[in-house]
Amino acid sequence: MLEQNTKAPNFALPDQDGTARALSDFLGSYVLVYFYPKDDTPGCTKEACMIAEAYGDFEKMGVAVLGISSDTSESHKKFRAKYGLPFTLLSDPKKETIGAYGAKNAAGSTKRISYLVGKDGTILKVYPKVDPANHALHILKDVADIAK
Repeated sequence: MLEQNTKAPNFALPDQDGTARALSDFLGSYVLVYFYPKDDTPGCTKEACMIAEAYGDFEKMGVAVLGISSDTSESHKKFRAKYGLPFTLLSDPKKETIGAYGAKNAAGSTKRISYLVGKDGTILKVYPKVDPANHALHILKDVADIAK
């Protein structure tokens, strides 16, 4: 797991449409980088849908949302369409970024962990134990507190 107040490692991963997206593309914005185990599973769907529900608030606060799992871009595309997810999902099948962010457990599975990255690319907050039902609200509160 990465530490707060350190530089977030840059990455370039394909999104749900196969377009490469880099963390550095979002400099100047807050970014929620959230790692999740698998598309269309109960906990992951709950977390994604709660973020989608609050997405208008994320946009108003200038927060880009990047969900990352080891699922394929095609799987992400279906997951995004099925639930109307308005944010970007990135595919990391080799789990290189997942590993770099400490989101891989001893068995090699992806852990549910999130990072709030600041406008300068520094990690502002680490969320090692994510509650899928309330995660979006915690992020929004933290961004509001930071932006004060």
